[in-house]
Amino acid sequence: MAQNGATAAEKPRRRKAATANPATAAPTQQGPSLKAAWVCEKLDEEYGQLTWRSHGEPLGALVMTILSQHTSDKNSERAFDSLRRAYKDWDAVREAGAPEIADTIRSGGLADAKAPRIKRVLEEIHGRTGATNLDFLADMPTDEARAYLNGFHGVGPKTTACVLMFSLGRPVLPVDTHVFRVSHRLGLIAKRIGEAKAHDALEKLVPPERVYAFHVHMIRHGRRVCTAQRPRCGVCALAERCDYYHATGGGGEADDAPRETAATTLHGLPSGRADGHSGGADSV
Repeated sequence: MAQNGATAAEKPRRRKAATANPATAAPTQQGPSLKAAWVCEKLDEEYGQLTWRSHGEPLGALVMTILSQHTSDKNSERAFDSLRRAYKDWDAVREAGAPEIADTIRSGGLADAKAPRIKRVLEEIHGRTGATNLDFLADMPTDEARAYLNGFHGVGPKTTACVLMFSLGRPVLPVDTHVFRVSHRLGLIAKRIGEAKAHDALEKLVPPERVYAFHVHMIRHGRRVCTAQRPRCGVCALAERCDYYHATGGGGEADDAPRETAATTLHGLPSGRADGHSGGADSV
């Protein structure tokens, strides 16, 4: 398991993209694993090195991940905080009616859809174990823990990976839209495989000890630089070996927007908050 501590560089280094003419300077030819290792190094240089720190107990991370779907980080954090203030523990949430839960998490968006999912998952966990917690996952091998979580209705590979990586520090890589987009543009994976299969494909490429930082950095890079529309190739630290950059003639938008430091949250949740306890916004 990863070390329970966290450090992040105060100021990420700003790096300009490669200036060579992409029509005459093709990216260095190398296997996907070597390219993935290079990407990890460049992202560390750009956004600062990270060491994993738990974002709270597994059940809190699971509920937070459900709340984070199709909404902003700020809204999902507000909904999670409202839920923990309204109920003394997860048993109380499980025993509440879905409409009552929905009213409590209304600020997070799609409350009428998310409340029944949360209640159903809590009921399933209690039905299997007689307790409403997932702390026992810490003693399970990663593959068993992954299979256990995937067995719940409505819990897919991304949600499972978020719980295992953020809460327990397992080398299980969540692939969201940003991680997927940046990865296929770089040439690490083929776009046609889709996000579901991308989890396994990228896990095979990224060294286990670098999975956490890779995930966090790729999200930040996808939000700030490798955006879905008009990517800022002119300031991209990965352009030198990016298939998209060279295939499009350095397409995208040159932009000197200031860089942000590495992400400090799980879906906007400061580390240590997934257990429902308030605390400082520690670095991830």
